[in-house]
Amino acid sequence: MIRKSHLSIQDSKFFILIYAFCILYCALLLSCVRSNSDNLADFSKTLYDPSEASGFSLNAKDGSESTLLTVSNPWQGADSIVSRLFIARNGDEAPLAYNGQVLDGEAHRIATTSSTHIAMLDALGASDRIVAVSGINYITNPEIQKRRDQIADIGYEGNFDYEALLAADPDIVLLYGVNGASSMEKKLRELGIPFIYIGDYVEESPLGKTEWIVPIAEIIGERQKGERIFAEISDRYNSLKKKVADTAIDAPSVMLNVPYGDSWFMPSASSYMARLISDAGAEYIYAEDTGNTSLPIDLEKAYALATQADFWLNVDRVTSLPELASKCPRFEDTRVFSNGNIYNNTLRSNPNGGNDFFESGVTNPDLVLGDLIHIFHPELSNEPLVYYKKLTSDKLPR
Repeated sequence: MIRKSHLSIQDSKFFILIYAFCILYCALLLSCVRSNSDNLADFSKTLYDPSEASGFSLNAKDGSESTLLTVSNPWQGADSIVSRLFIARNGDEAPLAYNGQVLDGEAHRIATTSSTHIAMLDALGASDRIVAVSGINYITNPEIQKRRDQIADIGYEGNFDYEALLAADPDIVLLYGVNGASSMEKKLRELGIPFIYIGDYVEESPLGKTEWIVPIAEIIGERQKGERIFAEISDRYNSLKKKVADTAIDAPSVMLNVPYGDSWFMPSASSYMARLISDAGAEYIYAEDTGNTSLPIDLEKAYALATQADFWLNVDRVTSLPELASKCPRFEDTRVFSNGNIYNNTLRSNPNGGNDFFESGVTNPDLVLGDLIHIFHPELSNEPLVYYKKLTSDKLPR
């Protein structure tokens, strides 16, 4: 009986230890599950508050290095469209009920569908992370052209080369939309390749476009560097803007663009170019459109505006006054044409038609503003032009 009782006590101790171990194990398991099962609402801490851009937010959760990038309405006409990217770090899982894209750690291999993405990555010193682009022949970035044999060209909207994309093995694809969602979305979901829209295209503020360098910097794990670069660009831009506001007296009028078919598209008065013109101490000549898209006007209206203009900018791919006269023969008798105050943003173009104004110009609005100040108020600037050149000719076609 004594031996029987002794065995019973030993068995009881053994089962108590097993039970305690199970309780501890379950508690640890539940703790791990809880840490990887946060609610989306837990990521409410503002990681970065944009000062100029309106299309993105960066959030985090206290105690976590994972971040949530939210992009809103990233193309013209978008309404209540939201695209999200959860950047998971330290083994974290996406929050409960999260249905967006997930990037595991920082992106080291990146596919881009817009040349502005390339310029931003280049400004961050990360152009070597680009493994795929859209339309490599039209890209002006020298680092990309130097590595063009190592970079996949995945084609264009409606005709993307997914085999080339898969072979490039990107960690993420940076998308953009013009009037709607990219056709790549469905296929990327099937292939399991994370993506996120970069909405610099729809920002109307010059600095608002540039500020998208910050979410791109977060994607590559260099947010602080991105913030510093943007702050420096912003300081230079605002310093130039203040110099003009404090000094310039007159505000010359400015005409934009050339005809497309039978129509002449003019940006709105709140557009990117209109704001640059205003910040450079000039007046955009077409103030009637206060919306957020370019509207067509007929050639009669365009001619009437051109007769009042002091300067004429952004004349498509035209490289000389004779070529412009051939394209717009009636406009040859305008004052702006006679005075030769016509400038095009094609100084940094490649032979295939790629134009760095639409590439790095978005990342360098301070340089673009400097060009415009030089054009409108040469007394305030002796810096050489970076993106613009004056159209010249000795003889005009008759």
